[in-house]
Amino acid sequence: MTAEPDWLLWAREIQATAQTGLAFCKDPYDIERYQALRGLAARILAAHTAMPAARIEALFATEQGYATPKVDVRGAVFDPEGRILLVREVQDHGRWTMPGGWADVNQTPAACVLREVTEESGYVARIVKLAAVWDRARQGHPPSPFSIVKLYFVCTLAGGAPSTSLETSGTGWFAETDLPTDLSRGRTLPHQLARMFTHWRQPELPTDFE
Repeated sequence: MTAEPDWLLWAREIQATAQTGLAFCKDPYDIERYQALRGLAARILAAHTAMPAARIEALFATEQGYATPKVDVRGAVFDPEGRILLVREVQDHGRWTMPGGWADVNQTPAACVLREVTEESGYVARIVKLAAVWDRARQGHPPSPFSIVKLYFVCTLAGGAPSTSLETSGTGWFAETDLPTDLSRGRTLPHQLARMFTHWRQPELPTDFE
């Protein structure tokens, strides 16, 4: 896997420190210092990306409370022929990904992934196992300003019919030897798909974690 650059790790840690500090500090001078740290993290990211610092800092300002990783859930849904379900992601030029998204408040990760599968593909799934808990930064995805944990659930097809949504423009079932190459790499990577096929064939495997 390609390691994330030091500047991104530092900026992310500075932002998390500033966010947590702003959540608990009361002294007005400390508040100013933490706000300055947040601005510094934004400038570091802006210097290495195409996004303006003001926009990044506005994004950071929406994050409040103790800084913790965000949670992304993905469903590896298999049909009786052993093919995996992928959807076309509207926000990424129709590239393919396992259905999923951010975990929602007041829903379990399992409930979230089943909802995401139905909303994005029209199909109904049943969870077989939690296959992997991976740190996004260690998987080779494009850089993100936030720390993200990704949960992958292996599922079986339980019903439904193909449909699109505001987030997806198509669905498809793919054999392991016929996977698309135009993946939405911020969401799904080739080695992750390969590992889901392994878990599907060997459900007794323990959950992968880092």
